[in-house]
Amino acid sequence: MTTFSSPTLRISIATEADRPVLEQLWTMFRHDMSAYSGALPDERGRFRQERLDNALGDSAWRAYVVRLDNAPAGLCIIRNIGSPELVINSFFLVNAARRLGYGRTVVRAITSEHRGRWAVAYQEANTAAAAFWSAIAAEADPGWTCTRASVPERPDVPTDVWIRFTRR
Repeated sequence: MTTFSSPTLRISIATEADRPVLEQLWTMFRHDMSAYSGALPDERGRFRQERLDNALGDSAWRAYVVRLDNAPAGLCIIRNIGSPELVINSFFLVNAARRLGYGRTVVRAITSEHRGRWAVAYQEANTAAAAFWSAIAAEADPGWTCTRASVPERPDVPTDVWIRFTRR
């Protein structure tokens, strides 16, 4: 009989020492999102990373690294720490870690660490994100909401869908 053991999921707060790993994960994340945003990399082949830089240098932001065993498998960036509503600014898992329950576990852990009101945005065309975030919100809060809003000062990008929920 063949035995199989699941990799160990580890979520850690990122530091500047994690920057090289986060930059690699960030590139994969932005590549995935370019299908919905139309964003292209710059002349060096890199996507904008101001949000990642903020997460490593601003106390109102925080970055998390997700690992399966020792392999980097994803990231989560939150903002508005200390505010009434926290925002999941960026969330990404590599393809091999998707649809296995890891994403839900990561979001539960992070939102439980900061109980209160949460918001997350995604593009309507991203049907996988719509299903994922709706399920997360419904599990956390029967009174969750979903609204649509244009991106301020960015008429060139698709409207965001915002899900809001409370983690008690």
